[in-house]
Amino acid sequence: MAHLTPINWRIFEKFILFVGCEFKREKGDHRIYWRSDLSRPVVIPREKELPVFIIRNNLRILGIDPEEYLEILKQI
Repeated sequence: MAHLTPINWRIFEKFILFVGCEFKREKGDHRIYWRSDLSRPVVIPREKELPVFIIRNNLRILGIDPEEYLEILKQI
């Protein structure tokens, strides 16, 4: 099982853009991204470090498992 760690929100944003999402809007300190095949938006708070539970929730929305996520992070 992959071991996820908190990361900077800007790095996670690069990942989100890499997997095909596009920035839609910002409300307060939350950035909202969308992709046509998603049933709900991906929301990223602009915190210094994103907690693991936010990363896991967004991966579930995207349909990406943690191992694949870590492989993609190595590419960007």
